[in-house]
Amino acid sequence: MPFGNNNFGMGTGPRGYDYDITRGRAMTQEGLSDFFRGVFTWMTIGLMLTGFISYFVAMDKPLVGYLYSHVMLFYVLMGIQLAAVLGLSFGINRLPADISEAIFLFYSALTGVTFSFIFLVYTNQSIEIVFFLTAASFGLLAFLGYTTKRDLTEMGNFMMVGLFAIIIAMVVNFFLHSSTLMYVVSILGVVIFLGLTAYDMQKLKQIYLSGSFDTRKETVMGALTLYLDFINLFLMLLTLFGGGGRRR
Repeated sequence: MPFGNNNFGMGTGPRGYDYDITRGRAMTQEGLSDFFRGVFTWMTIGLMLTGFISYFVAMDKPLVGYLYSHVMLFYVLMGIQLAAVLGLSFGINRLPADISEAIFLFYSALTGVTFSFIFLVYTNQSIEIVFFLTAASFGLLAFLGYTTKRDLTEMGNFMMVGLFAIIIAMVVNFFLHSSTLMYVVSILGVVIFLGLTAYDMQKLKQIYLSGSFDTRKETVMGALTLYLDFINLFLMLLTLFGGGGRRR
């Protein structure tokens, strides 16, 4: 599961960036709109890549059978996913923009492979319904995060603590196999990733206005950040509301 919301190494700003929001640059509203248009374009490309690959892997019975009969390989793929996120998050200041974009696409594709299980567990209809529910709730909180005048830093920090808490709970539940605990974790996960969506939108806006970094790098990091918020929110909602559409 691609939990890692890439807030690791935040320093004075998210994603390991060291920026000073007082060093504002003279950016027009049009420039800010162009930046977020780029962020959401890359995010959409990533989501589409993940969706297509997960679907086609799930439809390839020999391939998916091989993946899930070799559990260690599955865990290796998840480890590579984590390494890609951490590498991009901590190395963004040193990596060329082209490499950063390639890592994002690689991560999105690899997530598609590990996501293929959802098509084996849930029906296409339940996945579609939850996807649109995710898109609507994500869009609302992203809009609120972008437009609010309130500083969301304190809320974001609280949500990050909650994120680590549910990761620990899920590790524990890996051994307990408690459906009740999983249900509670999913509810908390929805709240946390909705909160992080608003927080991340505000922080991305502040990072851009600070003018401290390469716009292409800001764009791909913003795309990765919101991509992680979206897919984790999707997984939590699918756990809560996709049960009625489980394949028999």
